[in-house]
Amino acid sequence: MLKKFSNPTLWRSKNPHSLEYLRYLQGVLVKNEKITEGNRALVIEAMRAITEILIWGDQNDAAVFDFFLERQMFSHFLQIMQQADTSFVNIQLLQTLNILFENTKNETSLYFLLSNNHVNSIISHNFDFSNEEIIAYYISFLKTLSFKLNTKTVHFFSENADQFPLFTEAVRFHKHSEPMVRIAVRTLTLNIFKVKEQMLHKFVITHSRDYFNNVCQEIAHQIIEVF
Repeated sequence: MLKKFSNPTLWRSKNPHSLEYLRYLQGVLVKNEKITEGNRALVIEAMRAITEILIWGDQNDAAVFDFFLERQMFSHFLQIMQQADTSFVNIQLLQTLNILFENTKNETSLYFLLSNNHVNSIISHNFDFSNEEIIAYYISFLKTLSFKLNTKTVHFFSENADQFPLFTEAVRFHKHSEPMVRIAVRTLTLNIFKVKEQMLHKFVITHSRDYFNNVCQEIAHQIIEVF
């Protein structure tokens, strides 16, 4: 049974970690496809609750991810992301996705999340990178994804041999003024370089010359400053 939460438009289940509650939350997103000032808090809370259920379902109930995939719930996240003037919501979305991927341990669950090219759409989205919080959560999300990269998952990040947005989008920020962003980019690229996959290696070699030149220059400048 559902009981009313403090917000009159939001409901909480007595069992928040359940397929029943996930169905309800999916309905909330469907009914609130257009983000407004009036429903913004509701949508954010729904995304957070969905993440909690998915993390729980990853270890306890495969039906949760089956439902998530069947109802194409990731598409709701994309619709939210693509709306104009939703920087605050996008901050919460990136934070939510980072937590979700970081805590998903089951291999099959991870494949569900990576399927249908949704993740690449998020990686390639033109967020408001003038917003410091957005770029911090964005780079953190990309770094988390890089730790999930291996010979089994690499094909999810590339539709063809000419694209690998996890790499190309990340290296755009390798000269960012914020040190933590630069460190995250280096960690991410090292994780990519470690994957033993021929097509990926070929892509990286082709697209990383400028990146390596800049990294070498930065290291040289640091050495000069030390001495």
